[in-house]
Amino acid sequence: MRQRHLPRVGVLLALCLTGSAAAAGDHSHGADTASTTRAESPFLAENAAAMDKMMADMEVTPTGDIDADFTAMMIPHHQGAIDMAVAYLRYGTNPQLRRLAQEIVIEQQQEIAAMRLALGQPLPPSAPAPTLPEAGAAHDHSAMPPGTLSPRPMPASTLAMPALSTPVK
Repeated sequence: MRQRHLPRVGVLLALCLTGSAAAAGDHSHGADTASTTRAESPFLAENAAAMDKMMADMEVTPTGDIDADFTAMMIPHHQGAIDMAVAYLRYGTNPQLRRLAQEIVIEQQQEIAAMRLALGQPLPPSAPAPTLPEAGAAHDHSAMPPGTLSPRPMPASTLAMPALSTPVK
């Protein structure tokens, strides 16, 4: 992971784990604490599931191949970060944290791809990150700011690529 993003990952992870700090020793990751709001429960449940899956998938039996063992542990670790960021994108509303979560998804996917390629493993098929609540999941949007769920038009200046200067010969 690039050094400049370590503080960002730490901030997002700290936010994700806030509920579980109150429930230290409880393996629920804070999803059932008394301070959990109705709107927060789905996020905490998805986050706890992501962490539980990550921890289980990181438990590998050493093979004697350090490269394979390292990636066998790191790929689930990176996927766990992706899954937690996607859970935040489904329910979080802070624009700066949403941007950070988007960056985490992209960068962790790139690092997983780089690890697989380094070992000659095939890449999984590309797919968009699911950022909407699971179908049929109860999720109350009433606490979200207006316009959070609708796409926001971006000014053309934001989307435009900067002009590249070509060297003069």
